[in-house]
Amino acid sequence: MKLPFLPLLFVLAIAPTVSLHAQIVEADVCVLGATSGGIAAAVKASRMGKRAVIADAGAFAGGLTTSGIGATDIGNKAAIGGIAREFYRRIARHYTNETAWQWETRSDYFTRRGSGQSKASDLESADATMWTFEPHVADLVFSNLLREAKVPVHFGQRLASVRKTGNRITEAVMENGNIFRARMFIDATYEGDLMAKADVSFHVGREGNREYGETLNGIRAETPKHQLVVPVDPYVKPGDATSGLLPFIQKGEPGKPGDGDASVQTYNFRLCFTTNAANRLPLNPPSHYDAAEFELLGRYLEAIVAAGRTPKLSEFWNPIWLPNQKTDINNNGGFSTDFIGANYEFPEGDFETRERITREHEDYTRGFLHFLATSPRVPEAMREEIRRWGPCKDEFRETAGWPRQLYVREGRRLIADSVMSERHCRGEQKAADAVGLAAYNMDSHNCRRIVKNGRVENEGDVQVAPMSPYPISYRALVPKVGECENLLVPVCLSASHIAYGSIRMEPVFMILGESAATAACLAIDDQVPVQQLQYSRLRARLLADNQVLDWKGPASHPASLPSRTLRGLVLDDADGVKKGTWEEGSLASASRVGTGYIHDGNGNKGMTSITWAPDLPEAGDYEIVLIAPPNSNRATNVPLEINIPSQPARMLKINQRSMAEGGFWKLGVFALPAGRSTRVTMSNRDTDGYVVADGVEFIRVK
Repeated sequence: MKLPFLPLLFVLAIAPTVSLHAQIVEADVCVLGATSGGIAAAVKASRMGKRAVIADAGAFAGGLTTSGIGATDIGNKAAIGGIAREFYRRIARHYTNETAWQWETRSDYFTRRGSGQSKASDLESADATMWTFEPHVADLVFSNLLREAKVPVHFGQRLASVRKTGNRITEAVMENGNIFRARMFIDATYEGDLMAKADVSFHVGREGNREYGETLNGIRAETPKHQLVVPVDPYVKPGDATSGLLPFIQKGEPGKPGDGDASVQTYNFRLCFTTNAANRLPLNPPSHYDAAEFELLGRYLEAIVAAGRTPKLSEFWNPIWLPNQKTDINNNGGFSTDFIGANYEFPEGDFETRERITREHEDYTRGFLHFLATSPRVPEAMREEIRRWGPCKDEFRETAGWPRQLYVREGRRLIADSVMSERHCRGEQKAADAVGLAAYNMDSHNCRRIVKNGRVENEGDVQVAPMSPYPISYRALVPKVGECENLLVPVCLSASHIAYGSIRMEPVFMILGESAATAACLAIDDQVPVQQLQYSRLRARLLADNQVLDWKGPASHPASLPSRTLRGLVLDDADGVKKGTWEEGSLASASRVGTGYIHDGNGNKGMTSITWAPDLPEAGDYEIVLIAPPNSNRATNVPLEINIPSQPARMLKINQRSMAEGGFWKLGVFALPAGRSTRVTMSNRDTDGYVVADGVEFIRVK
C-alpha cells in the first residue's frame, strides 16, 4: 500500500515501525488515536518506564491542536497542569525566539492583534505559557515530545476489531491486518472507536434532562444564541410547505423540550486563514459549487437588510488572531461555518462514511465562503472584506492549506459507573476521585436547523459558565465494573451531552490522557484491573507530576449558582412560552439555571408575560419555586398566576427586589395532576421595576 505523506519529524519517529506488510506490535500501553490526549498518554506511559505505542487511523498527529485550534479554549489557565502545561510552556519558548516571527514582529502581535497575552515581556519568565499558536508550531512541539519519549506512531491504522479474553482486551486488529497487543489500552480517539469495539456501554446524542437530573440537556425550547436574528421562510416556494424545504434545513417536528434525541452538536473546520497577500492561497469553491444551495443564506442576508440593518462579516464567522498574521476562525451567528445537521452518521459510521462526511463539510465551508465572496445578494462591503482572506501557504502544506482534520466536537460517550453531569459543572455534586479539572462553559453548538412556527430556527446551542473549575472523576475514565478491566477512555469519557460540552477542550484531553496513562501504568505495576486501582496511590502520583486536582481559587461566577440543590423538575426561561418583548440579561453570572435569564426592560407594562407548563411524571403534591436573580432595581409586585385543572386560579405577588430568598421564591405546595395541564404565568402588569424570569421548579413532596 502507499504510505501517506507525513511531516518529517513524524517520519523519523515512526520509520522503524512502519511496514508494508501486516505485523504484530507489542507494548505495555497501546494508545488508539494520536490526538492531543493520545500523545500526552503515550508520552506519560513512556516516562513511567513502559513501552508505549500509538496507532492512528489518519496520517497526522496532534488532533485538533495541530489542525486549526490555535486559539486554545480555556476556562481557567490555573486549572491546567502536567504535560498539558508543559506543552503550552514549550509553545511560549518557541515564540521567545525572534526567528519564529516571520510575518510580523512579536511586539506587533501582542499590541495589535489582541492575543489574550498581556504583553510580549510575559514570555520572558521562567514559567511562561502561551495559549495562541500556529498549527505547525503545535506540530513541532508534539513531534519533539514523541521523539524525546521514543514513542512510535503508526499511521493508517483503521481499527477493524478487538479481541478479548474474559474482560480484558488482548489485541486490537486493524483493517490492514496489523495486530496491536498490550497489557493496557487507552482509547484517545474523538469518536470512541476502541471502546465501542470492546463492547462497553456508551451513548450517542443528547440525553433527556430527567436522565441525570439536568436542566440544559436534550431539546431546547428556545435557542437564543447563534440564531437567525430575523424570520426567514424555510420553503422552496415561500409560504408553500408542500414545495419542500430549502437545503441545510432538517425535516421533522421540533420535539418536546427537555427530551433526548440522537443528534450531536455540529462539526466544522477551524480555519487558519490570513489577510497577508504574500502568504495567502486562493480560496477556491468546491468543484460542484451551486449558489442555489445557499438560498437560505441569501434570504437571510436580504431579510437583515429588509429589517433596516446592514449585515457585517463578523456576524458570520469569528476570527481569532494567531501569531504571524494568521487566524483560528470559528463559527459565529445563525449561518456560519458550522454545518448543522450534517454529522449524525459520523460517530458510529465506518471510515468510508466519515471520509464522505468530512468531504461534505469541506465542500459546504468552501461553498459558504465563496457565496459570501461572490453573490450579488451579499452587500458589496462584505464581499470585498472576505476576498481579502485565504488559507495560509505555510500551514497544512500536505493538504493544500486546508485543515487536516474535521472538528469532531462530540462522538460516542462512555457510560461508566460515574457519569459527569451538569450537577458537577454547577458545583452541586463533586467527584471525590479527581484526575484533573475542567473549567470551560457548558458549551453545545447547535444540533439541528428546523422549521418552527413557520420560520427557520437553529436548535441546541447552550453556553453557560460553570461555578468554578471542577474535578473530573477517575471512574468516568474507566468502563463499568465487569465490562473491560484494561481499558481507559480519557477523550470520549463518561459524561452527559451538556457536561461533555464543558469538558471537551484540548487542554483537558491532554490532562485526562496523562492521568489515564498514569493509572494504566500503576495498574500494570499492581497487577489489578483499572477499576480496582487504589485512588490514593493514583492521586499521589498525579500530584507529584504537577497535575492540578483541587481548585483553591475563587469561584469564577460566584453569583451563578444557588447554595441549594435543584432536586425537582426545572424549567428554564427558555422553556416558557413568552408574550411581548423580553430581553436577555446582561450579567450571565447572575443566572441560576439554564442559558441565562430574561427581563422586561422595565417597559411595555401589561404587555409581557411568560408561561411554564411542566410535564409532571405523576400526580401528587408539588412545591412550586420561582427562580430569578434578585436586585435592587427589580419590581416589588410581580404578579403570578397558577392555574390547575378543576381548581380556582391562585394569584400571587412576588418581591423580586428582596435578597432574602436568594433568588428562590417558594410559591406554596399544590396538588397537581400528571402531564402538562398545569400553568404558571408571570407578567409585568402594573409592576414597579424590572421583571425577571430565570425558571421555575416543581419539587415532589412525598
